[in-house]
Amino acid sequence: MTAPVYLDHNATTQPSAAVIEEMLDGLRTVWANPSSMHAPGQAARRALADARTRIAAFLGCQGAELVFTSGATEANHMALIGALDLAQRASADGQGVHVRRRLVLSAVEHPASLALAARLRASGQPVDLIPVDRHGVLDLDAARALIREDVALVSVMGANNETGVIMPVAEVAALAHAAGAPLHVDATQLAGKSPARFGASGADLWSVSAHKLRGPKGVGALVVRKGLAWPALISGRQERGRRGGTENLPAILGFAAAADQAGRTLAHDLAHMRGLQARLEAGLVDALAVVHVFGAAAPRLPNTSCLRFGSLDAELVLARLEGAGVVASSGAACTASGTQASHVLLAMGETAENARAGVRLSLGPDTDAAAIDHVIAAARRVLAPLLQEAARAPALQS
Repeated sequence: MTAPVYLDHNATTQPSAAVIEEMLDGLRTVWANPSSMHAPGQAARRALADARTRIAAFLGCQGAELVFTSGATEANHMALIGALDLAQRASADGQGVHVRRRLVLSAVEHPASLALAARLRASGQPVDLIPVDRHGVLDLDAARALIREDVALVSVMGANNETGVIMPVAEVAALAHAAGAPLHVDATQLAGKSPARFGASGADLWSVSAHKLRGPKGVGALVVRKGLAWPALISGRQERGRRGGTENLPAILGFAAAADQAGRTLAHDLAHMRGLQARLEAGLVDALAVVHVFGAAAPRLPNTSCLRFGSLDAELVLARLEGAGVVASSGAACTASGTQASHVLLAMGETAENARAGVRLSLGPDTDAAAIDHVIAAARRVLAPLLQEAARAPALQS
């Protein structure tokens, strides 16, 4: 059986052979606890330090700035909750009304971050959301009005996971720092899909996840800029006291292997995917004139196309495409639902009908031109009849 064309790389990626081999080797040879003082433990500790250095080199940070986590969701929680922890400590120290308490996020953050923000707001915590424009780009005028001296943390995505729209991180960093607030960037989709690096970004905290760049699931990191004291979300003595729990060394080794591979091929991968993205979008528009690409006028990741086929429901489109050997998702895979409209597309001003029609096709470095041509031909074959039927329906009703 021929494997389907996989266009859901923003949800997760297949671990590379190098990643799997390094993880297996780690399980065989450095399985001891890196915190133990005996020889096997110290061997594991050296492997952990080496992996930390390799990942830091890829991300553009120092090894001491890396805090390993279970993934970007935990890292995002550590950033947001840590800011409130610092505010509470300041209040306890008697700083009173001058304590920074408010969180500012974008309206198109990952659903897990928005769910945390909603829970905090329900408990009385002030949280504001920065809107985006119709292209999905952060509204800097609105950001300027919201980022004031009472802000504990500004948190924005580096690039949106549904549309691929790249956010103006440098400009937001300038606004946050002018107000005396730190900036957290959810860089989950930036790593491996853009040349962005932590050190040059202007951000104070970065969240990343290994499984978005051909590494394993269950491991990621929060990068904390040197000199910035940040509270632990999980108490313990590991990670310099910033994240408790024995380090998941096999997964961290896999993360390092993925970082090595991405670093070596990044420039080629970005150019390759950019060319295929243009081929995909032009081919689909040519095959089915009603195709609309969301965020097409904004800077986007080179691998991400969020589009709708007329107003066909995304779940129907995805089912037909999968039957034709193409797998993808409707917006964020972790919130995909047959009736739920994309919060990202709604924030861009789309109607509920259009927001339910959004389909995300996300490429990987191994996607090739033959796969793209297969997708275009499959879409023409299985979706054209649906579009013709939808076009006839209003006439029949009248």
